[in-house]
Amino acid sequence: MVFYRSVSLLSKLRNRAVQQHSVSSSVRWLQIQASSDLDIRSHLKELIPEQQERLKKIKSEYGKVQLGSITVDMVLGGMRGMTGLLWETSLLDPDEGIRFRGLSIPECQKVLPAVKPGGEPLPEGLLWLLLTGKVPSKEQVDALSSELRSRANIPDHVYKAIDALPITAHPMTQFTTGVMALQVQSEFSKAYENGIHKSKYWEPTFEDSLSLIAQLPAVAAYIYRRIYKNGEIVPANDSLDYGGNFAHMLGFDSSEMQELMRLYVTIHSDHEGGNVSAHTGHLVSSALSDPYLSFAAALNGLAGPLHGLANQEVLLWIKSVVNECGENISKDQLKDYVWKTLNSGKVVPGFGHGVLRKTDPRYMCQREFALKHLPDDPLFQLVSKLYDVVPPILTELGKVKNPWPNVDAHSGVLLNYYGLTEARYYTVLFGVSRAIGICSQLIWDRALGLPLERPKSVTMEWLEKHCNKSV
Repeated sequence: MVFYRSVSLLSKLRNRAVQQHSVSSSVRWLQIQASSDLDIRSHLKELIPEQQERLKKIKSEYGKVQLGSITVDMVLGGMRGMTGLLWETSLLDPDEGIRFRGLSIPECQKVLPAVKPGGEPLPEGLLWLLLTGKVPSKEQVDALSSELRSRANIPDHVYKAIDALPITAHPMTQFTTGVMALQVQSEFSKAYENGIHKSKYWEPTFEDSLSLIAQLPAVAAYIYRRIYKNGEIVPANDSLDYGGNFAHMLGFDSSEMQELMRLYVTIHSDHEGGNVSAHTGHLVSSALSDPYLSFAAALNGLAGPLHGLANQEVLLWIKSVVNECGENISKDQLKDYVWKTLNSGKVVPGFGHGVLRKTDPRYMCQREFALKHLPDDPLFQLVSKLYDVVPPILTELGKVKNPWPNVDAHSGVLLNYYGLTEARYYTVLFGVSRAIGICSQLIWDRALGLPLERPKSVTMEWLEKHCNKSV
């Protein structure tokens, strides 16, 4: 009886929070906000007209400039290597790796505000950087943290939608369901139905994007606690930042785990626009679908084994090495196991990349974190051996353009060390992080008035005829 009273009380509290959230959202949307140095919306209102004029100039002066030639290999190879998408928030160089608004990961670690000197960058700081192109002050980041906290209440129907699924459903299935359930609160959808002018599209998109980013950690944490911790929910701690509070709601309160979550969310947030999740979000949004619909679609792409699900596969493979060979495996034994994996028709997960031609900088910053905090961890030492063993083997095969480790080769080992051992859940963490980059770009898609994405497709018969004419 006490249990049912508790559930009833929890439901009432949730409903009250939903009502308060709805009122505050309406006030925020209707309110004419005064310009403030700490208000990121005001910064965007100043930046957008400048960037709109910049885009017009590029289109008028350089619209006919050719960016290269498309080959049949590119058409048949998943459009790999084609330059065909505007993505302002980040750029991926094959040799340098990712740059967020021109800043490398090591540079971001130096200049973005942290909780403590020398600590990992706060994800809110990266969100500010991606949206404005400017490095924020600590005061601006604190203001954005407060803004996100004010938007983080979850409507009760979201929990009910998730609870309607079997507890055995994959965490990503539950996560996407939660995001779709959040969609009913979309400000963009309401504004479009009421006839908003297209020059104002970015404003409700901004509202939706910040609310979505704010709410994702609580939804993700609910799913984790539902599946793995008997449904025992950990309430938010409003004194913590975005990454720290996410770790707390998952049930991890060590300062090192909170630092890891800040690093994880920051480095996984964006990876230019051509990857599956980012491109999917942009594609769906180009049809004027709201950020919730667009991001839910992006999550379904992220859930694929060739994209975000890879971080799950890496840890499972590493644990299979330990189960068969033990923790103190030698490099020679490890070489044999790698060859065994490859000869069975499988890949070594965590190695290779569609664009990069060097070790992923996101791998390196996680390696530095491990060297600082867990140098003696057996799984980390195994990952270090793999770094020495796998690239020469893949190079010897002669079929791999990039034999070096990517971001997924390391993240699972770090999470496992601090107690988040459920590899099946890891892609949800990736999803929370990726929202920062995708939603930042969606706001700029609307602000710049980017059109519906509609590339031309052809048949094999068309290709054969075209190529025969060219011979």
